[in-house]
Amino acid sequence: MRDVLDDLDRWQRQSEQVAIATLTEVRGSAPRLPGARFCATRSGEVSGSVSGGCIEADLFEHAMQVLDGERPAVVQYGISDELAFEVGLSCGGEIEVLVEPFRSDAVWEALREALIGQRSAVLAVGLEPTSIAARRMVVFEDGATTGSIGADLDGAIAEQANGLLQAGGTRRLTLGEPGEGRVVFLEAFRPPPHLFLLGAAFAGPPLARMASEAGFHVTVVDPRSAFATRERFPSADELIVGWPNEAIEAADLGPHAYIVMLLHDEKFDVPALVPALRSEAGYIGVMGSRRTHERRLEQLREQGCDDEALSRLRAPIGLDIGGREPAEIAVSILAEMLAVRYGRDPRGA
Repeated sequence: MRDVLDDLDRWQRQSEQVAIATLTEVRGSAPRLPGARFCATRSGEVSGSVSGGCIEADLFEHAMQVLDGERPAVVQYGISDELAFEVGLSCGGEIEVLVEPFRSDAVWEALREALIGQRSAVLAVGLEPTSIAARRMVVFEDGATTGSIGADLDGAIAEQANGLLQAGGTRRLTLGEPGEGRVVFLEAFRPPPHLFLLGAAFAGPPLARMASEAGFHVTVVDPRSAFATRERFPSADELIVGWPNEAIEAADLGPHAYIVMLLHDEKFDVPALVPALRSEAGYIGVMGSRRTHERRLEQLREQGCDDEALSRLRAPIGLDIGGREPAEIAVSILAEMLAVRYGRDPRGA
């Protein structure tokens, strides 16, 4: 949803008619996961993708039919279908997509505010749409809800949503009496991973840009005001002109925090790494040569960091792809961060 949010906001301001297609089920192999979205406007603009390009042309036609007043539809694509060959679904899997008009109602506004405000929420969508649109509701961590799938189902949905908030991802449920069950699609939205980029020079600008595009909330910290500028970091969510250790000490660093230390001067890096290593940050990467890192480790031990804590440092930072240019180093760092994010071994061991 986050990848189409800006376009939806813009189209809403322009009073555009918009249809939105949501990938609700994948069986077998498919390029995208449930929750992926494709949007199309009456004027022909598009945003997002549910298949990596295989079926979007056909979905555009369904979107136009929805905007012409036809009933929202659940559309299925599979390799055995003639249509699948026609539109290029060649991955061997089967997918199901809900296509409906986009409406800026209370449910959408509640979800939008959660996404912008970095608040966890679960969106529930009934996959048996009415003549107007699918029923939906949003469930928040504190149990508050907006919208309804049906009075007889809302309680069960809220209970399922609580578990999904912790696990993340999506879930497809069949609720109700046997033989009369109603299918509901649940999708968890959690705050994006937070990159603390400590050091605004060298590989900082390309890394901030690429990390933002990859879905990270980006905070850039540097005590040098000439480096930490909006002109150099237009995509950063936050710019802090200050000492890295103060920014780290003030932050709430959980498992979804990623710390990248691009400074390798002991007056900057060691004071910031001490609180970082005492936190629950999921990723801590540092620049510097082997000699620099050995000296850094010695200083961190003097500050009370034990071997277990020091083993969390990823040094040298990034995957070894052989690049030396700023953008190449940024790619290697982001690749390692993404591997950690998705539970892969970034070193390939």
